Amino acid sequence: MHPPYPAAPRRLLYVANEDYAFLMHRLPMARAARDAGYEVHVATNVNAGASAIAAERFILHPIPFQRGGLSPSAALPTVRAIRAVETAVKPDVVHHSGLQASVLGSLAALGSSIPVVNAITGLGYVFTSSTLRSRVTKQAMVWLLPRLMNRSSSFVLVQNPDDRDALSALGVRPEKIALIPGSGVDTDRFQPLPEPDGPISFGFAGRLLTDKGIRALVAAHRLLRAEGHDFNLLIAGSPDPANPASVSPDEIEQWRREAGITLLGQIKDITELWQRCHIAVLPSHREGLPVSLLEAAACGRPLASTDAPGCREIAINGQTGLVVPIESPVALADAMKRLAQSPDLRARYGKAARQLVEDKLSARIIGRSVVALYDRLTSGIPVL
Repeated sequence: MHPPYPAAPRRLLYVANEDYAFLMHRLPMARAARDAGYEVHVATNVNAGASAIAAERFILHPIPFQRGGLSPSAALPTVRAIRAVETAVKPDVVHHSGLQASVLGSLAALGSSIPVVNAITGLGYVFTSSTLRSRVTKQAMVWLLPRLMNRSSSFVLVQNPDDRDALSALGVRPEKIALIPGSGVDTDRFQPLPEPDGPISFGFAGRLLTDKGIRALVAAHRLLRAEGHDFNLLIAGSPDPANPASVSPDEIEQWRREAGITLLGQIKDITELWQRCHIAVLPSHREGLPVSLLEAAACGRPLASTDAPGCREIAINGQTGLVVPIESPVALADAMKRLAQSPDLRARYGKAARQLVEDKLSARIIGRSVVALYDRLTSGIPVL
């Protein structure tokens, strides 16, 4: 008799609009799935991340993805490409990363019974902007999302209670929504760092968007410099021309000329930023659960942020940092100054931030939760 053939590995397909977005936001959970025995495939628009994805032993499928493109002319080639990848790969479960991938991927999955995880990591510009274009798009999403997300094989993954409640209010059935806080942070790679020498430095990591609070942060920095404080602001990130909320090249050049502002652009190892900074600042309007604050917290940095969805899950006022209203440069400047002038507060909040990550938000913890979700879906067990 022939020995029994080994069971084929279950196949997991990630769909993301950009390779760097997959590497930034999905890598810990993809690693956890791989280590649990899944064969991991990634369908995405390839920019510079192909070698990094291959190094993880994931199978890459380049597809066209026009970021911000939900118009039929922009969406149709992507929907066709996703469907073609699914036909070739025959995945056991598909994980759509972000709102755009969830909408286009769900359209591609129409008529299929493959279990689909729609990861809505923050509701994005469409839901935070008040422009006419975004209001029209939001109305379309209000009509479309419940119809796609409530399909029998479809489930929604959110990172914070606010997004869960917002999707429920849009008509997504509660039993279709699973809450897992964030994508996890590697607590072995990101270790507590000693404070740097020299003047107090604030660090910002993220895209240079109004929605990320970058203009409010620069305004707060100007207020502090005008008061005579020798504080520095280090900005790691770049504009996002595909996003209507992006800052302009002229603004960036103006910031580059201002005292105390250092523009680092995209940096390969974000720990370099937290090695140089005393405090992490992200005055965002809305997040899923911000990776930049998770990584800063893992490095033992105190946080200054807003009482916004997603941010409040990691920036807890009086525990891991200080929290201010959205788009309030004066309040933000006061919080930044308070942290800058108190080594005791920075040490206490930084220690608590690291502990919160270790207790609830590490890659190990989040990875186990996400793999358990995949296991239930591939086994036909109800999610909730």
